[in-house]
Amino acid sequence: MTDNPTHRDWGGVMALGLIWGATFMVVSIALEGYGPVTVAAARTTLGAVALLAVMVITGRGIPRWDRTLWNYIVWIGLLSTALPFVLLSWGQQFVPSAFAGLSMAAIPLMVLPLAHFFSDEPLNTRKFIGVSLGFCGALVLIGPGLTQLGQGAEPLAQLACIGAALCYSVASIFTRRCPPVDPVTLAALTLVVGSLVLLPVMLATEGVPGWSGSRSGLAIIALGLVPTALATLLRVSIIRSAGSVFMTLVNYQVPVWSMVFGAWVLSEALPLRFFIALALILTGLAISQWVSLTRMLKGSGRSAA
Repeated sequence: MTDNPTHRDWGGVMALGLIWGATFMVVSIALEGYGPVTVAAARTTLGAVALLAVMVITGRGIPRWDRTLWNYIVWIGLLSTALPFVLLSWGQQFVPSAFAGLSMAAIPLMVLPLAHFFSDEPLNTRKFIGVSLGFCGALVLIGPGLTQLGQGAEPLAQLACIGAALCYSVASIFTRRCPPVDPVTLAALTLVVGSLVLLPVMLATEGVPGWSGSRSGLAIIALGLVPTALATLLRVSIIRSAGSVFMTLVNYQVPVWSMVFGAWVLSEALPLRFFIALALILTGLAISQWVSLTRMLKGSGRSAA
């Protein structure tokens, strides 16, 4: 049962939306001085080191050997860190950071049909309508690129961002089905898996990275410590206090903040279709989660009273 969110929970969920919404801008800045695999590998490795340190400080241990559990850890690591981080970093070389942020808004809508077939959450009529609206939003977002496949890198980069969203969605299903394990430990170990995969690829394709100046260098450090490590701890704290349904409020903020930071800091142009896609995706998300959100907000209102 979901607990009533406190003022601290509301502040935390707003902070998470801001942090994850700004991540795409920070990735674009890091790419000014580093290759896409280096950005992905550094982010994953720094996050892994930070969360492993948290595990040591808080007395968390490595789970005992269980083949099923470790299979899940490996797959979650590949699908939630290694593959999507590379896809996003590569894609953001050719598309605006706002596009990448908008792509991530489709994750909850992708999860719903996957959960219908591979988890215990059936897709009812209301959720189907929400998913359909969100799918229309995704088509509006990438539609022009689909007509230009084979003509430059941008259409493929758009598909890479959507592919990253799909990776996160599948990883979400694996996470739901994963045997019981401490969430901080799971986050740390999945980042370790991503790091072990990405570091050799980075060394083989882009070599040992050097310091490329304070702007891109600090950006790459921030990526590992803030949206990867710190945000994970904040996410765990909020879910334990207010529940997973309350956490879905982050999904509504991330695409908005990604567009704000892209336009404000990076001076990115925001085509009209971005706003249309945003409206369709967020409307579909609201319809699909309407019952859970209204129940959660009513509980919050009673608590405030």
